[in-house]
Amino acid sequence: MARRLAAARLIVASHNAGKVREIAALLGPLGIEAVGAAELGLAEPEETGDTFIANAVLKASTAAEASGEPALADDSGLVVPALDGAPGIYSARWARPGKDFRVAMNRIETELAARGLETVGTAAYFVCALSLGWPDGHCETVEGRVDGTLAFPPRGPHGFGYDPIFVPEGHRRTFGEMKPEEKQPLTHRARAFEQLAALLPPRP
Repeated sequence: MARRLAAARLIVASHNAGKVREIAALLGPLGIEAVGAAELGLAEPEETGDTFIANAVLKASTAAEASGEPALADDSGLVVPALDGAPGIYSARWARPGKDFRVAMNRIETELAARGLETVGTAAYFVCALSLGWPDGHCETVEGRVDGTLAFPPRGPHGFGYDPIFVPEGHRRTFGEMKPEEKQPLTHRARAFEQLAALLPPRP
C-alpha cells in the first residue's frame, strides 16, 4: 500500500535553484513548505543510477536520511532519440561542472549536425522522475514526460537548463520564451507531480 506524506514540510533534494522554485510552486498550494538541500547544507550524492528513477530514489533517500525529514527528489533530463537517447540521465553533466547549459545546448546541435541530421524540429522529450523518501528508507516514485521538438538557436530568457531549445508539442514557443505560469502546467515535472499528488496532503 502506498504511503502518504503527513508532514507539512519537505526537503527538496536538489541544489538546482530553478528546480527548487518549480517544486516549491507546485507544493505551495497544498500548504507544504519546500526547503532546498542547499539551505540545509546537505551534500549532493553522486548520481550512480542508470535511469531517472534510480537517481531520484538515490537522492531522496540520501536527503531524507541526512535531514531526518521526508525529502522529495527530482531527476530529470532531455532525451533526444536521434542521439541514441542522449543527453538523458547525463543532462546536467553535459553542462560541465560550471552548469553552463549553453555548452550543453551547443553540444546537442553540434552532435546532430555531425551525424548529418536536422537540428531544428528534431524530436525530443523531457522526463522527470519524482521520488518521495522517508528517513526509514521507504520511497514512493513516479515519472512524467512531455514531448516536443528542438529549436536552434536557443530562444527566450525564462526557465533554466535546456528550456531555450525545447518547444513542447502543440506550441510554437520554447519553454524559455514562456513565463513561469505558462510553462509550469506543461512540464514533465507537473505531469509527474499530478501522479505524486495522491500521496500528498489534500489542498487546505
